[in-house]
Amino acid sequence: MADPWLHIVGIGEDGMDGLTPASRAVVEAAEVIVGGERHHSLADNLTARRVAWPHPFDALIATIEKMRGQRVVVLATGDPLWYSVGARIGRSIPPAEIVYHPQLSAFQLAAARMGWSLPDVETLTVHGRPVEQMIAFIQPDVRLLILTTGAETPSQIAQFLTARGFGASRMTVLAAMGGKDEARFDGVAESWDHTVPAFNTLAVECVAAPDAALLPRVPGLADDLFQSDGTMTKQEVRAATVAKLMPMRGALLWDIGSGCGSVAIEWMRAARYARAVGIEPRADRRAMAAANALALGVPKLELIDGTVPEALDGLAPPDAIFIGGGLSVQTFDAAWAALRPLGRLVANAVTLESEAVLIALQKEYGGDLVKLSVHRAEPVGSMTGWRPSMPVTQWSLVKR
Repeated sequence: MADPWLHIVGIGEDGMDGLTPASRAVVEAAEVIVGGERHHSLADNLTARRVAWPHPFDALIATIEKMRGQRVVVLATGDPLWYSVGARIGRSIPPAEIVYHPQLSAFQLAAARMGWSLPDVETLTVHGRPVEQMIAFIQPDVRLLILTTGAETPSQIAQFLTARGFGASRMTVLAAMGGKDEARFDGVAESWDHTVPAFNTLAVECVAAPDAALLPRVPGLADDLFQSDGTMTKQEVRAATVAKLMPMRGALLWDIGSGCGSVAIEWMRAARYARAVGIEPRADRRAMAAANALALGVPKLELIDGTVPEALDGLAPPDAIFIGGGLSVQTFDAAWAALRPLGRLVANAVTLESEAVLIALQKEYGGDLVKLSVHRAEPVGSMTGWRPSMPVTQWSLVKR
């Protein structure tokens, strides 16, 4: 087993003075120190060769691996394994070759400044990522700690909150925590007008107005929250569909015939870091799906122009597959062959022809076959009656 040659050291605004004696000794003994401009300024007066973050940043691993055999220190902000560069490096370089030196994270410092219990807070990052990702977490009485992208991020988030009826939410920006230039800015979303430093952490206490949009992360969002041409998996059926698909942390869904993207979007909202690829041949529906994903807080939904099986070439094997359009034996065969072990497949049908396909497949492969029927109360003249939607035949099974 190789000896550790790479040390990833968390450093705070108090610089070298804030490091433990052991971590400080590692930094002082380094032959090469890698980090951003801010990190280098926090650890000055050292003799090691300095290396800046590479451009593009994806070249980081190759840059570091070329230094194998030297005493290398990578400087990171706070805890190197909490939304930081340490996790990225650890996925590519064997753990036995790395020693991590954690410092207090921005989340811990911010929770202490706010007096919030960290286990009762949602910790998020939009640093270098789409800011819209935080929208899925806007809910009444929720507390959020967010690593931001820059000085403009708090204003963007204030706009998201206000547009969804959470304008009274209390916001606090914390900058340079633990350093001589520490600063704090307080306000509410609907009147937020602070100019803040580019490197900051945002604390949000969500306060809902009586007419606020309620967007739970459990599946079954209202149909009118989605742009659609009318061809979509409706609310109650969608809730049952996503439940059968079983969203899990980091899992990948293929949404075949994704339409406006409602199932894929609900899948991604339901579990942290869940991913989805929507396969849809119509450009207008892909455009609606992209807009819906952005508005509902899952901007990383991937959309592909094509049909099955050709569109599946080169895609990562999925953990779940939903066939909502273009159902055929050929489509099922291609999807089933690609599905990972313990993967879940759900197919919905509304026509007699598609239902016949499902019945035949269920006889061959097993699984659960159910018929879902929804009736809604609607006006009938001066009275109220039940108006049925088209029944949906649903087939679901797990690959074992």
